[in-house]
Amino acid sequence: MDDTQIITALTQRVVDNVEKVIIGKRREVEMTLLALLCEGHLLIEDVPGVGKTMLARAIAKSIGCTFRRIQFTPDMLPSDVTGVSVFNQKTLEFEFRPGPVMAQIVLADEINRATPKTQSALLEAMEERQVTVDGVTYPMERPFLVLATQNPIEYEGTFPLPEAQIDRFIMRLSLGYPSVADEMRVLESQREHHPLEDLGQAVSGEELKAAQSAVRRIYADDLIKEYIVELANATRRHPDIYLGVSPRGSLALFKTSRAYAALQGRTYVIPDDVKALLEATFAHRLIISPSARIKNVEARAVVEQIAMSVPVPGTRIRAMK
Repeated sequence: MDDTQIITALTQRVVDNVEKVIIGKRREVEMTLLALLCEGHLLIEDVPGVGKTMLARAIAKSIGCTFRRIQFTPDMLPSDVTGVSVFNQKTLEFEFRPGPVMAQIVLADEINRATPKTQSALLEAMEERQVTVDGVTYPMERPFLVLATQNPIEYEGTFPLPEAQIDRFIMRLSLGYPSVADEMRVLESQREHHPLEDLGQAVSGEELKAAQSAVRRIYADDLIKEYIVELANATRRHPDIYLGVSPRGSLALFKTSRAYAALQGRTYVIPDDVKALLEATFAHRLIISPSARIKNVEARAVVEQIAMSVPVPGTRIRAMK
């Protein structure tokens, strides 16, 4: 099979499997898997009870990975996330007891309920795939995905994520409420027991690693790269934005565009792939200026404006040689 067939076949099997639990959210499931294919991390901002935890557990079961859930609270310490060294009186040596972050799929539930100090405990794990405790570095097992959930910022008892933390999420999604028909199917599916109990493994770890490698071979022309950089630069120059997209944000859009192109059955990226993921990869990284916040300007609206204002490759007139 070629690269696109490897990626689409794996995606189809995993998404079909997860849909036995998460009903009516196929696009959101595909986007979650897209983040996993790009070896990135995902932030889901939504109200409680819409299936964020079930999505993470279903993904972990479908790819046969270890799963741990961290319930963030204001009194949680960084060592509660990364682990701690404990002195063993029998061996007279310190032993590392790994924290819940030492799993392949980590659900950071309600991450914005913890203090910034505790939130920052995830920084090294998310970026470098390792944690350092008492001067000793412990590598993470691959694949490694942090799927964090966040309540809307207007809810009480929450702390805004630090810029360095939120920039490490490759995308931000929202599940939303199901339709009436889908909610009826949810009730029927759990009439006797939860479908997650019967969910099996759909792909192996080796198949997932092969698909991740295939994504990196999807072709992106220099014009596409230039388009992505110009979109990022437009956020840095926009009058309503105090802090624009970082180079890490440009790289996130570049990676996800290649994976998205493969899911469409193509071995190359087109501008529509970039536009399809622009909001998911850029909006959460933007900090709106105080003057714009007074006017209720939202990051999503700014991203849409930028998408319409930056010329698409192929529409510009090139100078005659």
